[in-house]
Amino acid sequence: MMAALMISVLLMILFTKAIADFVKKQPSIPVLGLSFLLMISLLLITEAAHVNHLIIFDNEVGTIPKGYLYFSITFALLVMFFDMRKKKSKSL
Repeated sequence: MMAALMISVLLMILFTKAIADFVKKQPSIPVLGLSFLLMISLLLITEAAHVNHLIIFDNEVGTIPKGYLYFSITFALLVMFFDMRKKKSKSL
């Protein structure tokens, strides 16, 4: 376990510059990452608070399916990927 931790820290240190350069070129990456963190934290908070048994306006809230989260993240990444390819082809 300790070896895996050391290897992962070394890899993070090695790829820091490449990732920083990529983020500088693509300003939408931090916004997308923050929105993913917000969605995941909202899901975790609702699960931890057991909101699935909450009744609002005579309707039970229910659980938030994880598939909704996975679909929205995948869709956002695909849109960003296609946008990056479109911008790259226009600049050539």
